[in-house]
Amino acid sequence: MIPELRNSFNQNFSAEKYDRYLTKIENLHPGALDFRNAETPIFVPKDFAQKMFSACDDIIDVICNPNFKQITERSVPANLKVPGENAQSHFIVFDFGICENENGKLEPQLIEMQGFPTLFAFQAFHTEFTKEYADVPGNYSAYINGYNKESYLQLLKEIIVGDLPAENIILLEIFPEQQKTRIDFYCTEKVLGIKTVCLTKLTEEGNKLFYNNNGKKTEIKRIYNRLIFDDLQKQEGLGPIIDLTKGFDVEWVPHPDWFYRISKFTLPLITNPYVPKTYFLNELKEMPADLENYVLKPLFSFAGMGVIIDVTQKDIDAVKDPENWILQRKVKYADVIKTPDVPAKAEIRLFYFWKDGWDKPKAVHNLARLSKGKMIGTRYNKDKEWVGGSVAFFEN
Repeated sequence: MIPELRNSFNQNFSAEKYDRYLTKIENLHPGALDFRNAETPIFVPKDFAQKMFSACDDIIDVICNPNFKQITERSVPANLKVPGENAQSHFIVFDFGICENENGKLEPQLIEMQGFPTLFAFQAFHTEFTKEYADVPGNYSAYINGYNKESYLQLLKEIIVGDLPAENIILLEIFPEQQKTRIDFYCTEKVLGIKTVCLTKLTEEGNKLFYNNNGKKTEIKRIYNRLIFDDLQKQEGLGPIIDLTKGFDVEWVPHPDWFYRISKFTLPLITNPYVPKTYFLNELKEMPADLENYVLKPLFSFAGMGVIIDVTQKDIDAVKDPENWILQRKVKYADVIKTPDVPAKAEIRLFYFWKDGWDKPKAVHNLARLSKGKMIGTRYNKDKEWVGGSVAFFEN
């Protein structure tokens, strides 16, 4: 996005340098990097970044509205509601595509948001390695609002661990050793001193939860939640597991309900030039005449699953539960990242942390993803190069 830096990086790139960089990342926990790491970071000019932050400010105003919970009550499936929801989502991420508007100019467009964590711990190490590998100028940073690796990880620890003993806190997932994001779990354990525990390994006594901590039955007082509940319903052969919707004497960071409240469900509530116009399918009185310019998305899915990009009236007619779908104005991803063959498209995911006691969440860090196909995400484009997970460096 900044021609001088892009040209300099590309000219100095070598496969040998990339392999050394990749080895450093893989050595964080050998065998755990299960997604492609892109050859290049993204260099973001100040004015482009400011457009993303201004859009986030408008969205956060909606989230901080006193009636937000009431408006989004329908977003939480009744069979997945978990007691003990707190007042805020400790973590929010915003995904922006680097897009091209009708005038051919680059602008951000919000693709999705989640009241849910992402690769927070891994990205601290990944950024450090990438900055050195890419020889990033000193006036560019992947961190936001004055944070650096140390203060960012300290804030992460304050939010998740706080004043509790680390042994009473777990990172909760289902079959964590099989997840594509598992390298982040190991980095989280290293940074926070907590254990990653599979849902199938929990035990209960009354309203308390326990896990086996190196042979010692240990009470769980706080859960760093990485479990996506509607994904859990798709798992086969789970056997008997604890029903977390019963409610237990445990704190959640973040509470599972926020995954649904701050999500695709929130998009129709937002008015901003960098947020594509979005409608609940059941509230549309008349379909747009240019359906080909819209994307059809299920409310309750993740990682791009179920999305229909080239929408037709037949697709609309096939929807049996229109209240659980949104129709979103299609954006045009820009072929913006120059690579040795064809240019790559890109998304930037902004991390917002919301510590207890703060009036609103604050931007702290980011990750990026590069693609050369229709879908953005590390599960796609596996046969291509200069695609995959990355990080954006913002001009200060």
